[in-house]
Amino acid sequence: MMNKLPFMFDKYKICIICEGNEEYEYLHRLISLRVWNRQYEIKLVNANGNGNIPARYQDRYQNGFDDAVLIFCDTEKKPYEQYTDIKRKINEFHGLRYAHEKVILFGNPCTMQIIIKHWSDSHLSTPSKRMNQSLLYQCTGIENYKGRKDQLKQMMKLISADNYTLMKDRISRLSRDDTVVGSSNFIRFIEYFESDDSSWIDEWNQCLE
Repeated sequence: MMNKLPFMFDKYKICIICEGNEEYEYLHRLISLRVWNRQYEIKLVNANGNGNIPARYQDRYQNGFDDAVLIFCDTEKKPYEQYTDIKRKINEFHGLRYAHEKVILFGNPCTMQIIIKHWSDSHLSTPSKRMNQSLLYQCTGIENYKGRKDQLKQMMKLISADNYTLMKDRISRLSRDDTVVGSSNFIRFIEYFESDDSSWIDEWNQCLE
């Protein structure tokens, strides 16, 4: 009897340009938990600052290595100048007024708004690490969180497949309006990453091109 070889297929390659360490380490943790559909091969690029995001995005998109290129960043606080500049440059690059809606995963006021939902339904009103230290300690036991690499790695170890499910439920109730403090559109992308239906990639590329 002939041995049956496993069915092999090319995975869809998705690149996510991460604003900095928090975004990079958080997505890396979720990828390691294998909570997303395995037809997607997700690669991360750390832009090391929001000012570097547009150039990194344009370079990756033009190289054509990936089936989709996305951005994961903070809005920071009003008036959202740097975040607005990122949206403007993405729209200009594609020549579309609302291209950023297909590309940017955001947390308002910061990515920690998403991460904290693994343990709490609290809304953050500021990106200030100092102002959020008390809540982060209550949720994670990490004292005086300042975003150091060791603290970030310690926090990532606390993220599990179980509290990933809790996070999904909590962020599904958030506003997706990026001008609202305590908002995020992350649930939209989670739904795509979990789905067996990959047609969203072709639809988005047709819009962007």
